[in-house]
Amino acid sequence: MSEFDYDLFVLGAGSGGVRAARIAAGHGAKVAICESSRVGGTCVIRGCVPKKLLVYASHFAEDFEDARGYGWDVGEASFSWPELIRAKDKEIDRLNQIYLSLLSRAGVTLYEEHGSFLDEHRILVGEKEVSAANILIATGGRPWVPDIPGIELAITSDEAFHLEELPARVAIVGGGYIACEFAGIFNGLGSRVHQVYRGDAVLRGFDHDVREAVGREMQKKGIELLLETTVEGIETVTGGLKLTFNSSDTLEVDQVMYATGRVPNVRGLNLLKAGIEVKPDGEIVVDQFSRTNLEHIYAVGDVTNRVNLTPVAIYEGHAVADSLFGGRERPVNHEFIPSAVFSQPPVGSVGFSEEQAGIHYGKLDIYRSEFRPMKHTLSGRNEKTLMKLIVDRESQRVIGIHIVGLDAPEIVQGFAVAVKSGLTKQQFDETIGIHPTAAEELVTMRTPVQE
Repeated sequence: MSEFDYDLFVLGAGSGGVRAARIAAGHGAKVAICESSRVGGTCVIRGCVPKKLLVYASHFAEDFEDARGYGWDVGEASFSWPELIRAKDKEIDRLNQIYLSLLSRAGVTLYEEHGSFLDEHRILVGEKEVSAANILIATGGRPWVPDIPGIELAITSDEAFHLEELPARVAIVGGGYIACEFAGIFNGLGSRVHQVYRGDAVLRGFDHDVREAVGREMQKKGIELLLETTVEGIETVTGGLKLTFNSSDTLEVDQVMYATGRVPNVRGLNLLKAGIEVKPDGEIVVDQFSRTNLEHIYAVGDVTNRVNLTPVAIYEGHAVADSLFGGRERPVNHEFIPSAVFSQPPVGSVGFSEEQAGIHYGKLDIYRSEFRPMKHTLSGRNEKTLMKLIVDRESQRVIGIHIVGLDAPEIVQGFAVAVKSGLTKQQFDETIGIHPTAAEELVTMRTPVQE
């Protein structure tokens, strides 16, 4: 009989933790998991899934307008924020039950309590002490907001999903993917949106052409971008909230939402009691197998601050379970991971940006195309699609694809297989495109742009 209660104990029942627990149990391990919130984690409960449902909802206003170009008269339309939130909540409840069922069917013991370390093998779960031979930390991330006067008057994306009514005027502070996505959501649903960002272009870290294209198209849709601007303070005024900027200018709105980044969610875990190495920002240091400085303690997902994407956390969690109980050590390769921003228009990206590729590869061939999507030839909408291929000149390997426009994430998911597999520009050229599609542009661009 083992000296421990469990072979594996998982802290956090988000996507990565649940996958690790299920796979480990499938390998025959005795597994438990704890979660102080709802099972499903950030993505399912307060992140990717409800966010994309809201993105879908926000597109209908434009869809109704575009329909006229195709002979449709949809009549007068109206929108109900409470009805949308009720429908969204119903779907999240359904998904939460699925996650609970997955754990139960796998034979994983669930503790609906907060867990924290007592030492390197013992966990305090609520008021109960349990022990485990191996421990996995999968507690995700949490929103970060700056310490400025009046910050308590603002909300984050966590609260945005539960607003009782749609704000008529909203300020989104931040320039990352969450900020851009919610700016598009509120704008599409009828709010007057100001997006405030300290940088000179949104989506820092993305390819410069992507950043410029997204910013330009967002402004076309009516979003007011206030770049190179910071908020010095927020205060209550008659009828709303007032933001004061570093320029001394002010802005009055009904709601202020901060999307200024996320940090590893390590509060209350008592990591020091276990002797786990943690960086000043809370990032848990791990190796290629997601192992911490202690051989039997692992961490996956956003709490490690590597590549903070749900499918990455799932992959990492699965690899840990296989490494521990599946009879094969599985390192995680974080190269060429596709990603998406569900801004309006959306972004799909895989591989290196032009700036990154120049550092890692040297001389490049850049292929770029910008065009009006076929759909808008009749709708009349002034929206452009951007497609960009980045090719290592020496090997001719395609090392980056970036798309801004309709269906960009769906297109990039497929092409990511080609990039991950190391295909060359010649192999792209030898692939016959599907006509008429936007995606065929990626296999028909023949001449590099002159920089």
